[in-house]
Amino acid sequence: MGYIPLFLTVGGACLLFFMTVSNTLKRKLQAQAALWEKLATLNPELSNSLGSSPNLDTMIQDWKKSESTTAFTEESLKVIRELKINRIQYNELIKKAPYNWVAAFGGFKAI
Repeated sequence: MGYIPLFLTVGGACLLFFMTVSNTLKRKLQAQAALWEKLATLNPELSNSLGSSPNLDTMIQDWKKSESTTAFTEESLKVIRELKINRIQYNELIKKAPYNWVAAFGGFKAI
């Protein structure tokens, strides 16, 4: 028998772990993009700033500086909260020990 089955088992487990974490990170990024789209449909006046700088904090600061007459609706605030939560969860996940290896190999960057 030897060590070949052991190496194959460990290699398969590592491959499955890499695929699972990679899939999770991709779903987080897709959810972030879907939330940006939802925010753009809820607030069409923000679509210009959403396209140029997809940074949530700068977008809110720009919106406050412009002193727009329209306020964020309750639905928009809910989407903004979801965007912030998703961003924090994603960034925390790619900082953890085994997940940062997958992020480095997979080319995932912080949001």
